[in-house]
Amino acid sequence: MKHLLKLLALTVTAAFCFSTEPKESSPGAKPVADPPGIHNLYLLGTNVYSGSTPENESAFEALAKLGIKTLISVDGAQPNVAAAKKFGLRYIHLPHGYDGISTNLQLTLAKASTELPQPIYVHCHHGKHRGPTAAALLCITKDNWSAEQAEQWLHAAGTSTNYPALYQTVRQFKRPSAHQLSAHPSHFPETARVSGLVDAMVAIDETWENLKSIRAAGYETPKNNPDLKPANQAVILWEHYRESQRLADSAQRGTNFLALLRKAEAEAKTAEELLRQHVTEATSELRPHLEAAFDSISKTCTSCHRQFRDN
Repeated sequence: MKHLLKLLALTVTAAFCFSTEPKESSPGAKPVADPPGIHNLYLLGTNVYSGSTPENESAFEALAKLGIKTLISVDGAQPNVAAAKKFGLRYIHLPHGYDGISTNLQLTLAKASTELPQPIYVHCHHGKHRGPTAAALLCITKDNWSAEQAEQWLHAAGTSTNYPALYQTVRQFKRPSAHQLSAHPSHFPETARVSGLVDAMVAIDETWENLKSIRAAGYETPKNNPDLKPANQAVILWEHYRESQRLADSAQRGTNFLALLRKAEAEAKTAEELLRQHVTEATSELRPHLEAAFDSISKTCTSCHRQFRDN
């Protein structure tokens, strides 16, 4: 995260409205006003941006207007390469998990910071955890950030301390030598193959985000997203959990993992039944049951993540 030129900061501020959520800054990391379809946008050091997955074509257009040349996604979801190309943006897909970044991928990210057209926009889904970690490696490499500076950036970005491996990654990463970078292959795929379980978890995460929007709307269809039907989203969620149980990747994680998937499936089915009931009889007595059902789903997700994803 590096200091912005004052002129650039003024230009960006004038172009977009600020996010409703205040963003912190840290040495070398400056919050930038979020354009439509982008969240948690920061300018780091020289020519590195960090934020969330672009949600629509307007988001890609906004990134292009910022001067972005290359997008690096570290999220498991397949990037929207076609939308990026429409606005002259190159996509690179280098996904990693919440359990840190492998040594090989660290070097690939470092090499990307020296070889790919800049400015570079690094993103994960929400722009708070995996993306900021990867962006920090770029800044350590090209802008000689210290480990302390990188860790301060993670705190500013909102990276959860529930993901200790992400913090450990930036603490232990050393700026590669010119020889290390030249010896490392320049492999920058537009899309990367990920396991079936990763795809399933991405789909679960997206559906759960939809259900959280429904909850915020009083268990009704959100006004800003009329295509979201509450009970249908619950069905999609429990179907994702059911299909996940059939994957070889899931079986390899053992009986406890499968049991959590079954538990989550049952909880999503309960939520579906209550949401259907809510359509016909939205009584005050029903609301606590809906709250409890959604809380149960959230707690099961957290428990599963703690055991199988975060460490």
